[in-house]
Amino acid sequence: MTDLTAFIAGLPKAELHVHHVGSARPETVAALAARHPDSGVPQDLDALRAFFTFTDFAHFIDVYLATVALLRTPEDIRLLTYEVAEGLAAQRVRYAEVTMTPYTSVMAGMTIEGYTEAIEDARTAAERDLGIVLRWIYDIPGEQGMGSADATIGYALDHGPQGLVGFGLGGPEAGIPRRQFEEHFARARAAGLRSVPHAGESTGPESVWEALRDLGAERIGHGIASIQDPALVAHLVEHRIPLEISPTSNHATRVVERIEEHPIRALRDAGVVVTVNSDDPPMFGTTLNREYAIAADLLDLDEQGLRDLAATAVDVSFAPPEVKARVRGEIAAHRP
Repeated sequence: MTDLTAFIAGLPKAELHVHHVGSARPETVAALAARHPDSGVPQDLDALRAFFTFTDFAHFIDVYLATVALLRTPEDIRLLTYEVAEGLAAQRVRYAEVTMTPYTSVMAGMTIEGYTEAIEDARTAAERDLGIVLRWIYDIPGEQGMGSADATIGYALDHGPQGLVGFGLGGPEAGIPRRQFEEHFARARAAGLRSVPHAGESTGPESVWEALRDLGAERIGHGIASIQDPALVAHLVEHRIPLEISPTSNHATRVVERIEEHPIRALRDAGVVVTVNSDDPPMFGTTLNREYAIAADLLDLDEQGLRDLAATAVDVSFAPPEVKARVRGEIAAHRP
């Protein structure tokens, strides 16, 4: 029998839900922590692994923001961005939509112009050197309040990089109704950006309804709480609204107690379009390839099922048509 691990390793893929800072390699985080010793982030790799062991979702957010605070110069951003691309390309990711949170870097003292130049320089270099196509999703850090939303839509509309394709909403869901960002998402959509907020991760299905009704969501980040509401599941199926699912992330942040209990199979079996993604992979001790292996187990996929899963991510991505066609062809041609 063919080794699915080897098949997955060589399978061309699209990654739709991966966070820029959350993709920082431990070695990069350690180097940045040494550069900025006042950050409180451990500089030792073993200590970093302990630092990245989360007790709950709120603890994860605290750790994530501490890591964000390490990015203080455009050079830091450029280094991180290119290394994220290297890590993705090594897993045969051919196209990725990376979620960026420029607000936190600007609040740390970086100019939005410096930030934009850094990520665009890394993007073009990665496409040239690594053959990976990167696109950006700017997201509002919801826990930072309405000021962060005002700033982020301004960055997107007034300083938007060439690679910007989407507008999102991240951070904790509890106590942060999606509907308060309705105007920001309306402005983003009017400018041609696609709506991809997080919802239904650490709260119930109502946040998914809000993302759909108030934010015009075209895809939902996580969305696993949708399984609790049959009417919502039916809506997702009818309108072919994909979910960006990250099984290990959901388990690491304790929103799913046991990986075997993850609702991805129930959602797939109900007809919901599901994609598999890595979210914040080094922080969760995972990779996109490992998430595909987990999905193969949870969804009982063979090689063709894995090809179909990879092709679905390409289909529901915001990649240019020629990139979609090329990557779909690579997926169809992939053999162990």
